[in-house]
Amino acid sequence: MANTPQAKKRARQNEARFQINKMRRSRIRTHLRAVEEAIASGDKDASVAALKAAQPELMRGVTKGVVHKNTASRKMSRLSSRVKALG
Repeated sequence: MANTPQAKKRARQNEARFQINKMRRSRIRTHLRAVEEAIASGDKDASVAALKAAQPELMRGVTKGVVHKNTASRKMSRLSSRVKALG
């Protein structure tokens, strides 16, 4: 348990940041799931649109420190190659 005022404030800040990061991760996962579903349906136009919507979300996660840069790049690369293969 936090004893000093500084430690108490840090605990509050950590909890608030945790909630914000949780929302960001969830938002990213939702967009990635939409791309996966579009690929599974075999609709190239929907897949391209979903991928274009997912890319800024994933990169925003990188700038906010929720996702590592290489992880985001790897995910985008793999998804885009799967979308490209639909054609």
